[in-house]
Amino acid sequence: MLKWLALLLFKLGRWKQYGQIPDDVDKCVVVGGPHTSNFDLIFAYAGFIKMKVPVRFLIKQDWLNYFLLKNILLSAGALGIDRAKKGETMVDKLAELLVNSEERMAVLITPEATRKHTCKWKTGFYYAALKANVPIYLSHLDYAKKEAVLGPGFMPTGDFKKDMEIVRNHYKDVTPKYPEKFCLKIYLDDENEACPNAARK
Repeated sequence: MLKWLALLLFKLGRWKQYGQIPDDVDKCVVVGGPHTSNFDLIFAYAGFIKMKVPVRFLIKQDWLNYFLLKNILLSAGALGIDRAKKGETMVDKLAELLVNSEERMAVLITPEATRKHTCKWKTGFYYAALKANVPIYLSHLDYAKKEAVLGPGFMPTGDFKKDMEIVRNHYKDVTPKYPEKFCLKIYLDDENEACPNAARK
């Protein structure tokens, strides 16, 4: 039901989808952004379906304890993560999942982790991909062009700042639903850099 609703809204909104993950890429981390609206998840989900990308997303294992909700979430691509084990970070959990899974898997992560204005991106997606030795693919929704785009992809090198320039360059010209909520000041050590949207919050 969720699948058909997302596809219907995608069609009614006259969205288009572009991009693909090469067949020889079995596992990867997909960065989803900008994330400024609840509609982002619906249109992105429909775009991935139309691109035939087996995208998965992480949720707390507790959400899968509810029978009806469990079926809906699993059919949509949810992966339950148990955070109860001490000494393990989410980076460890995600890397372990990517390494040990026998299925083709593209795990979607939204580094902003909120729909509100934020300039502090979560960096777990990067370090999990680095640890699991899998590529990172960048995806976005452009509301001005009504496009759901997947690509390009790159292998993380361990040089965080250099690799994040690829991310910045990809998203700098994208128009989110609420541009005033989107910020590309994503480095951990650039607190002194002015936020480009600070005056419009």
